[in-house]
Amino acid sequence: MLLLRFSKHWMRLLSKLADSGVSTIAERVLAGEELSKREACALMEEGDLYLLGFLADELRRRQVGDLVSFVVNRQINYTNACVAGCKFCAFYRPPRSGEAYTLSVEEVVEKASQAAREGATELHIVGAHNPELPFEYYESMLRELRRRFPELHLKAFTATEIAFFSRNFGMSIREVLLRLKEAGLRSMPGGGAEILDEELRRQLCPGKASAREWLRVMRTAHELGIKSNATMLFGHVESLRHRVEHMLKLRELQKETRGFMSFIPLVYHPEHTPLKRSMPELMRTSAVDVLRTIAVARILLGESFRNIRAYWVMLGKKLAQVALHYGANDLDGTVVEERVAHAAGAETEQFATREELVALIREAGRVPVQRSTDYRIIQRWD
Repeated sequence: MLLLRFSKHWMRLLSKLADSGVSTIAERVLAGEELSKREACALMEEGDLYLLGFLADELRRRQVGDLVSFVVNRQINYTNACVAGCKFCAFYRPPRSGEAYTLSVEEVVEKASQAAREGATELHIVGAHNPELPFEYYESMLRELRRRFPELHLKAFTATEIAFFSRNFGMSIREVLLRLKEAGLRSMPGGGAEILDEELRRQLCPGKASAREWLRVMRTAHELGIKSNATMLFGHVESLRHRVEHMLKLRELQKETRGFMSFIPLVYHPEHTPLKRSMPELMRTSAVDVLRTIAVARILLGESFRNIRAYWVMLGKKLAQVALHYGANDLDGTVVEERVAHAAGAETEQFATREELVALIREAGRVPVQRSTDYRIIQRWD
C-alpha cells in the first residue's frame, strides 16, 4: 500500500515537473547526475518551490539520512577595526574610530573559558582587517588558547583575513597558514566568500581579497590539511546566475581538494550598511528565495558537499526548521554573542541552548545529533 501511494505521488510530481519545463533536469537530479550551469540556472529561475524542496529533501535523505547536526560552540570577534570598507558590512569601524575595539589575548581567553565551562567543543574566531595588529598577536592568541583549552577545536580566520595577513606582513599565503597551524589553528570558517564574482567584488568589497585569491587561500589551506567551510552571502545586488556560478566554483574546488566540510548560504541583512544607505530600496530577501537557494545548493553541489547548513542566526530559528525540509541537514551551533549579522539589523537571538536545538530538530521530524567541528557524532537523541 505504501509503495502504491509513493508511486502515485511520484506520478503527480512528474506531471507537475513536465508542466514546469524542468522535467528532464529533475530526472537527472534523481538519477544522481551532475547538473550544468544552464540546468542549475533553470532550476533557480523556473523550478517550482515545492518541487525543488522535494528533490533537495530526497537527495538529503540519500546522502546523509535523517540526522540533523549542531555543534556546541562560541563565536569570538576579536576586533572590528577594519580597512576593507565592504559596502555590505555594518560590523566594521575605521581603526582610529571611537567605536573600534580590539580584544586583548587575555580577553579572548576569558571568553573561551566561559565557552569551555558551558561545554563547548569549538571556538569560531573571526575579526577584521586591522593593520595595527602584529602577526604575533594572532600566533599568541592561538598558542594561549591551545595551551589553556586543548579540548577546544580552534576554527579561526576567514580566507580574506588570511589574504590580508599575507599582504600586510609580506608573507606568502602558505607561510601564513603554516605559522598559524603550528600555533594551533585546526580549521577555517567559510566567511569572506560573499559572491565569488570579480566584478561584483570590485563593486561591493574592493578592499578585500578577490574571488581568485579567496579560492587560492582555501586551496592552499586544504593542501596543508586545514579543512574549512564555504559560504555564500546572497540577497543583495547579485543575480540568480551569480549564485549558481558561485556554487559551481566551490564544487570544482571541492572535487580537487575535498577540503570543504559544509556549505553555508548566508542571508544578507541590509540595515545599517553602506549599501543600504546608497540603495534605500534594498530589502531583505524573502523566505521563499531563501528556501529556493538552499534547495538548489543541495541539488547542484550534490555528493561533493554532504553538509548544507541552515544558519539559524541569519535565517531565524523557525525558517531554519523549514529549511531542514529543503535540503539542509545542519543548524550550525549554540553560537553565543554573534555580532556581524546583528550589527546589520538581524533580529534573531544571539544564542541557542543545546536543549533548544534538540527540540527544534525534533519538531522538524529529524533526529538531533551533536557533532564535532569535522562532523563526527558526539551524542544523538533518537
